[in-house]
Amino acid sequence: MLTRKQQELLLFIHNRLNEGGVSPSFDEMKDALNLKSKSGIHRLITGLEERGFIRRLPHRARALEVLRLPEPVKQRAPVEEPVKFKPNVIRADFRPSLSGRESRSDAEAVSLPLYGRIAAGLPIEALRDTTASIDVPGSLLANGEHYALEVAGDSMVDAGILDGDTVIIQRTETADNGTIVVALVDDGEVTLKRLRRKGNSIALEPANPNYETRVFGADRVRIQGRLIGLLRRY
Repeated sequence: MLTRKQQELLLFIHNRLNEGGVSPSFDEMKDALNLKSKSGIHRLITGLEERGFIRRLPHRARALEVLRLPEPVKQRAPVEEPVKFKPNVIRADFRPSLSGRESRSDAEAVSLPLYGRIAAGLPIEALRDTTASIDVPGSLLANGEHYALEVAGDSMVDAGILDGDTVIIQRTETADNGTIVVALVDDGEVTLKRLRRKGNSIALEPANPNYETRVFGADRVRIQGRLIGLLRRY
């Protein structure tokens, strides 16, 4: 099975060859797929070649041959989408209900440490600021220890997580496949992504087609928490 980006690139190359008989340049492929660098195109082409969809012709520049197309392409079969996180979005200015019917956990706010921006590129421990905190409804929390992080960037917009949102994280070192997690990469970079495991590899998957899924050896990634809630200021 091809990824969405692999299929887009394969169709782009196929159409260009049919139109003019010459495969597109790496810059043209990068622009067509809205990628930020040609290194992503190199990885996609290598993946297509390994799966037997294209062949690089030797001793010729920009020479690619499409060997086959995926069967569903003729009908443009839908690409399987991952199960999306449906955020429990709560306004930031919490007010107690006047009905008197809510439970203690609903009525009382719990103060959580606010560690910083998730895209700060530092371990969670380095983001800690004991002077910063945020109040959240007790009903939003699960068991165990929790903390909050501010989201920077748009890599998870298709999961309903926007730039400037505050995410509530349950601290854990393990998470199920498909869970949105806080991951520490190479002990130096913190990111909020969907977790995918396969063999000894871990893929950190964005929820925005403009960003690439990044794959690492399992020893390079440490899970530092899983997403359980989200706050948004209107």
